[in-house]
Amino acid sequence: MAAHAPHVALFTDSYHDVSGVARTCRNFEDYALRRQLPFLTVRAGSRTSLSDHGSTRALELRRGPLSIPLDTGLWFDPCAMRHAGRAESVVRAFGAELVHVTSPGDVGILGVRTARRMRIPLVASWHTNVHEFAARRLAKWTAFLPAAPRRRLAAAAERACLSALIRFYRMADLLLAPNRDLIRLLTERTGRPVYAMDRGVRTDIFSPRFRRRNDEVFVLGYAGRLRPEKNLRMLVEVERALLAAGEVNYRFLLVGDGSEMAYLKRNLIRAEFTGFLQGEALATAFAGMDLFVFPSETDTYGNVILEAMASGVPALVTSHGGPRALVQPGRTGFVATDAAGFCEAIRTLMHNPGLHSEMRQAAQLQACRMSWDRVFDDVYQAYGRLRTGRSADPEWERHGNGGSRDQSNAFLLG
Repeated sequence: MAAHAPHVALFTDSYHDVSGVARTCRNFEDYALRRQLPFLTVRAGSRTSLSDHGSTRALELRRGPLSIPLDTGLWFDPCAMRHAGRAESVVRAFGAELVHVTSPGDVGILGVRTARRMRIPLVASWHTNVHEFAARRLAKWTAFLPAAPRRRLAAAAERACLSALIRFYRMADLLLAPNRDLIRLLTERTGRPVYAMDRGVRTDIFSPRFRRRNDEVFVLGYAGRLRPEKNLRMLVEVERALLAAGEVNYRFLLVGDGSEMAYLKRNLIRAEFTGFLQGEALATAFAGMDLFVFPSETDTYGNVILEAMASGVPALVTSHGGPRALVQPGRTGFVATDAAGFCEAIRTLMHNPGLHSEMRQAAQLQACRMSWDRVFDDVYQAYGRLRTGRSADPEWERHGNGGSRDQSNAFLLG
């Protein structure tokens, strides 16, 4: 990290909810507090307030009655600009040297406005494939249409949404992304310098020591939102394949809530639904799983995969999206393309307890290396490159920045 740590103003649309973005932001703020770094978080809250805690400061902005629900705990306030003056005043008084936004939501848009008015650098991190979420949800909402026009409509919506996202991220001076595919996409489509921003896990919270089970049932676990974009209906196909293969000694454990719960309750035969869990109850649920099954094809990273691994649980993921990069096939989990592949991987571990034990240990060891401190150390290094105009080092370029040094440096501020 640079000798002079910049005064950072983080504008985030997610903070108090259970999403991966919210967990990242809370851990970021905690990192700054422990390191005594000047750090301001601007976020939505139940009331408008300003508070200080050590080296950190938080401005909470109350969303209005016209706010539109986007997801569990996440809203968009079309009248958020009423807070623009207050946000700019607080950021100026704090002495912010850069603004970091996490998404193109109502608070993120306030962050862009503040950075532009103050003429300070803007950093934007990509956390969610909103365009793919939109396509999946639209496909569900238009299920009454014939398959072909429904697919065309969803594809058109995905392209339009991605174009809008690219326009938003092009306004930033520097971008952060969680996987190689997104680093490559943003580099090509925005012309901005793009650096990797991984995720971490709290191994003091997620650990095998919370395992309380002593039965022989093989528990297939999932944790997260129960939403169309998570591709959870695939689990129904996986169960049918398991039953067709004669497997009965298993149980699904689904932690979370959302619009897909009713469908899953109707169609999964051996399944337990806990709703959202937090704290030790969540840690116990993770540690009680035997295999973490994550059928999502839209996630950019998958914080929950690291939480499962830290709990000593190998992961089974799809071949699409960021989570596949977290799994070492045959060592810390499996990567499969469809329900048949999921079934095969599950049966492999069900009938090979020695391999299962080795994979549990390897998964935990891998997760223990993924600390939040390392993640945010790298973020501050990226901030330093923005401030000094230094180009990406070879390690970043190997992660997909394309090696286009002229293109990247053209937008760095010296």
